[in-house]
Amino acid sequence: MSDKIIKNIIFDFGGVIINIDYWRSINAFIDMGYDNFDKIYSQASQAEIFDKIDKGTISADEFRSELMKFFPPDTTTKMIDDAWNAILLGIPEHRVRMLEKVRKNYRIILMSNTNILHYEQYIKELKEKFGYSDLSGLFEKVYLSFELGMRKPDKKFFNLILEENHLKPEETLFIDDSEQNLPPAQSLNLQTIFLNSGMDVTDLFENELLKSSLLRLHK
Repeated sequence: MSDKIIKNIIFDFGGVIINIDYWRSINAFIDMGYDNFDKIYSQASQAEIFDKIDKGTISADEFRSELMKFFPPDTTTKMIDDAWNAILLGIPEHRVRMLEKVRKNYRIILMSNTNILHYEQYIKELKEKFGYSDLSGLFEKVYLSFELGMRKPDKKFFNLILEENHLKPEETLFIDDSEQNLPPAQSLNLQTIFLNSGMDVTDLFENELLKSSLLRLHK
């Protein structure tokens, strides 16, 4: 049990704030004709093309064009977009309300491996459902992989956030639903929580935890 005083919280987005299901996209692409799509794209690992779109080193059009090579000639860009965005299941209202409360007691920062196509989809939802024009309405700072050219678990991504925001690692908590992203944070002395399947991030901030600036957690 750690007794460090947590002053800063770095949140992952997919699987922590927004609900996602990798298999919805995988199955959509399989239905379009790519039988082994799960071999190149999953939560644990992915092929280079997905790293490139996550890092913003290829455009959305280039991404679509590369994927369309694996599908029948009548495949449209809309079909690609729909299959790719099928992973996104929406942002539950209770998590938005949780962030609005938590930011009153902590410095909260978003750190997300994401891409322009997914971003455009969930920002549209954020505006329509909650009235926020972008993620900066919920977080003090927002770090998106496709804007920065780096993605977790790159240690330099964590260092960038710590240095730009003058955060002490031992006073900073990192919450992520992908276990492979935790070791780099731990090596920099951040406290971490692996949000595994079945857990809801709001459970961490209920009752007395929300009212206190002292958050005691297992490292």
